[in-house]
Amino acid sequence: MKNKAMAFWATLLIIGCGINREEPALWPEINAQNKPWTRWWWMGNSVDSANIDRLLKQYAEAGFGGVEITPIYGVKGYEGKYLQYLSPEWMEMLRQTTKSAKNYGLKVDMNLGTGWPFGGPHISTDNSATRLVIRQYHVKKGEIAFEKIELPDARTRNNYHKLQALTAYGPNGETQDITMFVLSDGTLTWEPESGEWEIYAAFTVRTMQKVKRAAPGGEGLTFDHFSQSALESYLKRFDEAFEGSNQGVRAFFNDSFEVYGSNWTDNFFGEFEKRRGYRLQYHLRELAEWPPHDEHSHRVHFDYRETVSDLLLENFTLPWSKWANIYKSLTRNQAHGSPGNLLDLYAAVDIPECETFGSSYFPIPGLRRDSADIRNVDPNPFMMKFASSAAHITGKPLISSETFTWLGEHFKTSLAQCKPELEQVFLSGVNHVFYHGTTYSPEDADWPGWLFYASVNFNPGNSFWNHLPALNQYAARCQSILQAGIPDNELLVYWPLHDYWMTTKRENIMFTIHNIDDWLYPSTFYKLCQSLSESGYSMDFVSDHLLDNLSVAGNELHSPGGNSYKALIIPELTYLSEKTLEKVLQLASEGIPVIFGNVPSDVPGAGYIDIRRAKLSELNKLLTSGRIKALLSANINETLRKEGIIPEPLTISGLKFLRRKIRNGIYYFLVNHTPHTIDQHLKFNHSERFAYFLDPMNGSIGLAGISEKNGRNTVRVQLQPGETIFLHFSNKKQNVDSFEYLDKNMEKLQIKGPWKVNFTSGGPFLPQSFESDTLLFWSDSKDENATSFSGTATYSTIFHMDDVHQKKYFLSLGQVFESAHVTINGNDAGFAWSIPFKVEVGKWLKKGENRLDIEVANLQANRIRWMDRKGLGWRKFHEINFVNINYQPFDASQWKILPSGLAGPVGLYYNVPD
Repeated sequence: MKNKAMAFWATLLIIGCGINREEPALWPEINAQNKPWTRWWWMGNSVDSANIDRLLKQYAEAGFGGVEITPIYGVKGYEGKYLQYLSPEWMEMLRQTTKSAKNYGLKVDMNLGTGWPFGGPHISTDNSATRLVIRQYHVKKGEIAFEKIELPDARTRNNYHKLQALTAYGPNGETQDITMFVLSDGTLTWEPESGEWEIYAAFTVRTMQKVKRAAPGGEGLTFDHFSQSALESYLKRFDEAFEGSNQGVRAFFNDSFEVYGSNWTDNFFGEFEKRRGYRLQYHLRELAEWPPHDEHSHRVHFDYRETVSDLLLENFTLPWSKWANIYKSLTRNQAHGSPGNLLDLYAAVDIPECETFGSSYFPIPGLRRDSADIRNVDPNPFMMKFASSAAHITGKPLISSETFTWLGEHFKTSLAQCKPELEQVFLSGVNHVFYHGTTYSPEDADWPGWLFYASVNFNPGNSFWNHLPALNQYAARCQSILQAGIPDNELLVYWPLHDYWMTTKRENIMFTIHNIDDWLYPSTFYKLCQSLSESGYSMDFVSDHLLDNLSVAGNELHSPGGNSYKALIIPELTYLSEKTLEKVLQLASEGIPVIFGNVPSDVPGAGYIDIRRAKLSELNKLLTSGRIKALLSANINETLRKEGIIPEPLTISGLKFLRRKIRNGIYYFLVNHTPHTIDQHLKFNHSERFAYFLDPMNGSIGLAGISEKNGRNTVRVQLQPGETIFLHFSNKKQNVDSFEYLDKNMEKLQIKGPWKVNFTSGGPFLPQSFESDTLLFWSDSKDENATSFSGTATYSTIFHMDDVHQKKYFLSLGQVFESAHVTINGNDAGFAWSIPFKVEVGKWLKKGENRLDIEVANLQANRIRWMDRKGLGWRKFHEINFVNINYQPFDASQWKILPSGLAGPVGLYYNVPD
């Protein structure tokens, strides 16, 4: 059944998304699926057909492939235009959206709710999110409990609380269920026969959490994600509104869990007993202990956590995805933030989605990262690999990411800062990015338009909007290859989640991106993955459940999704399920190298523990017998090499990489995030007769230079800091020119000016044009309007060429704040929007005089600063309104003026002719 379900999902996904498993051309044809998509906030559901059509046309022209509708709170002054979520009027706007989107070649996803998490006005208290509260009492022989068995806090008591179990613990180790002795008013009618007894009462209490950032018609309680009946109640509203049709929605989306404090459901005791084999009611004392006092308490807590994880998977994620598939739509799900096994939750949906939050440090010279403008949460590629690993193992071709959330302070994020962050997402296995994001803003909204409080805001009102197509084209070219074929990772690494569940000192465990310093960074698993990655190995992560579906064929480990691996690694751990060890040793007996960091010491949990320990002991004897391919290793890197599994030698150069296999070939995605230019002959583990460079910045293709060194082919790779390239190995000869490498002693022609600067669009006022003998930022000019200006200005000059004798001439722009569009002799030479700021201009140059026009766009910050200093009221949003990156009221009035424009030096670089 599992394999059939996976096959159904994969087929639906391939058909629904236009995935091509055949070998593509060197550059696959770009489709909507390859392009970046964006989260599209509908503020207050205040949308209309004309603006929907106008905006979707703009998004398509900017290079987006689709939008994800997420309704949220509204804008002050527009209350009369609000639509109620899922009302007939709202559904008509959804239909208008999918119709217009189709006209412009876009696709549409939809958040299956408003704001987050799922909930709404139709969620009754009975179906709302629930938590467990345990209270302790004492009763002696000869006395009745002096207080009622109820919660003392009236507020908590009013949140629909119900006594689920009452357990008494005697002085001699006795345990007795006395729930039936409690009257309806909370009076206890039981007394012990002797001694003093401890009594523990388990209450279910509704958290009363409401939907966060809800849109009109979406307000209400969040529902119980551990109850399938609660899910069915939630989905019923959508069944009624959608009337049997998905209305053109490609995929339904679920945001990160964020159901705060929810850790229980009404039938938890029954579900626990069914799964764990004993009654949790008799272990309320252990469950109440925090931190756990002894090993048995730790084991009870483990079993509780595993049951929570099971219920989230089985009662929410799987049936929700099945519901969407019945509508012939897909599911996109962010599993992170939840208390469940992330790998299993990601694997249960059609498009697993991870998230970046904050910004990363990259040692690329000139890349700004102001410490005052960042969130202290560095995106981690290993965190993102939980989503991609689940997809790779189960054969889901798309892995999405909510990308650029809080990348920087509002109005201060450049396209250049987006690029390496995007590349880090790609390197983690993501191939379907969603920007965070774009806000629906009507035509009559004053600048800067409607805005979301945690977003870069890729809106038409942003001063970089006319240059955004360059970033989007780059992302689309990358994703056209990253969506082709299948991933090529050598290793599967087991995630020892049981060790964390058995030993953690955290009471409420949520696997969020904000607390990875607790559950991920300290683990031996993470340290091992770091070491393997730095050595040049590529890997996916695997859970106990996902291991069940692996098989062996041709000396490789095969997943149901069609991917293969050369070895399975079990990091150093203490606890391992005997069922998992049995499966792992079976794979080893079939010839797959299974490398253990150590011999597992024990089984997790408390159920059937003696039987399970005996089984583990028996299996450990087989593990250490030497009769199968189970290898104990204190140095896993070394053991892999001994097994003939060699890491990619290219990482010695400092390059990061990712591989994709296609029929009769392979792609390498090579990224230089170092501070140094890399120009080396590199060895690759995969090589064919021909090697081609594909530049995602401009779409160019060149035949790479292959040399033989010590009996192995090498490829000369030349990348400046911040540059990327695809390297394609194939036995097929392509009719392309040779890649032209840049000589170390290149000729340089500095373009000195004089320069004319003309302001073309933006505000609040257009500064006066000016001329200068040398380049300078317009923010340094004497015009006061220039310091408050956000928009575009064109720097123009005439320069002389004695001769044009080379194919490749690069125009380097030097210091650019923040992006540029270059025109040579009236010809569009492209965008310089990221480090290094350069474009290839050879085909547009001519002998004699040449005209150079460089349109530069700055950021919105200086104009916002001016508006706040003038006290202009542009922040007019309900609920959270607008906050800064530290979630404090936003105020730009004290900001320093940001450099804006072009300071150069501007020059041409070209190889010296032979």
